[in-house]
Amino acid sequence: MLTIPFIRENKAAVIERLAIKNFTNTSLLDDVLELDEQRRLLQKESDDTLAETNKLAREIGEMYKSGKAQQANLLKETNADLKEKAKALGEQLEALKTQIQDKLVEIPNLPHPDVPKGRTPADNLIVYEEGQMPELPASAVPHWDLVSTYKLIDFELGNKVTGAGFPFYTGKGARLQRALINFFLDEAIAAGYREVQPPLLVNEASAYGTGQLPDKEGQMYTIGLDKLYLIPTAEVPVTNIFRDVILNESELPVRTTAYSSCFRREAGSWGKHVRGLNRLHQFDKVEIVEVAHPEKSYETLEKMRAHVSSVLQKLELPFRILKLCGGDMSFTSALTYDFEVYSAAQQMWLEVSSVSNFENFQANRMKLRFKDKEGNIQLAHTLNGSALALPRIVAALLENNQDENGINIPKVLQQYTGFERID
Repeated sequence: MLTIPFIRENKAAVIERLAIKNFTNTSLLDDVLELDEQRRLLQKESDDTLAETNKLAREIGEMYKSGKAQQANLLKETNADLKEKAKALGEQLEALKTQIQDKLVEIPNLPHPDVPKGRTPADNLIVYEEGQMPELPASAVPHWDLVSTYKLIDFELGNKVTGAGFPFYTGKGARLQRALINFFLDEAIAAGYREVQPPLLVNEASAYGTGQLPDKEGQMYTIGLDKLYLIPTAEVPVTNIFRDVILNESELPVRTTAYSSCFRREAGSWGKHVRGLNRLHQFDKVEIVEVAHPEKSYETLEKMRAHVSSVLQKLELPFRILKLCGGDMSFTSALTYDFEVYSAAQQMWLEVSSVSNFENFQANRMKLRFKDKEGNIQLAHTLNGSALALPRIVAALLENNQDENGINIPKVLQQYTGFERID
């Protein structure tokens, strides 16, 4: 969430940068500034009124002490009126603050100056590509056929028990899932991230803090009776560990990793790009989250990008990195790298990770701050990344490593799976 002083002092620049995200509702900025001006005037009137009531209270006390009870009683009536006025002003102030907040949360984060202009994924910028494209046998098939042949995933059973987008992993398919989760966690821990196991449900304050509410309310599963939300990513509970927390500068960066199931309602329509594991309502993911010093957050982003790259290299998957254009970025992100792996049997790139810097956008919403060496309180920067999301990794691993008789398991995973092949 943008701060009002920043908007007031940089309005033209804010409008220019929001245009990169194709945000055109700039009247929101005027509304916020106008409401804030009203708030400031009202705040002054409220402060003056409260000061006057305090002054009169002292005078009344002195009058009673000096035996001037009649005069004191007259002043008490005046002071009672002032207190009622102060109460009414306070209620008006709270209403104004709510209006301002409601307007502010509709304004997206500003994109970093390096974010390319564009409206669709076609405008994203490929910044890196690595790996050899596998040569598959003539008998090669996409993963939704492989998992059926080798009894790794049962989509029909998931549909029966829950619905489309909730698959059952079975046999070696389940073991492959568990192997990848453990491998991803071990890699993150080795890179200096502290593991936590978060709740799969969060409250409204947590969903608001990371920007899922009110922007993505329709994309989350809700537990209406309890006003809780199934998490779309471990980013939400993990980042909210630090909500309403003031860290010391010496504690930064704080690096956390977590495995969780993730739940998303927007699974999309039927088609090749959403078949099988390509898009699910429930899936597993290992997340990395960092709280960083504002002056070092982009250095941190590059380190997170390097970490995800190293994991994909060890899996021997061809991958590329894209810098997202303004139109394809999330509401909360300042700069995002997407990682895609090449799925040979489908002959298409599949997104498996987003690594993003949110600067102080989330921190402002959740009051995540740190105390610098001079004792000043500042907003921290937050970052997160998928390291990695499992479904499309599994799809690419199965497809790219198939031969006429089965599927080879990458060497780095064999100590986790306990088997070298699926056949």
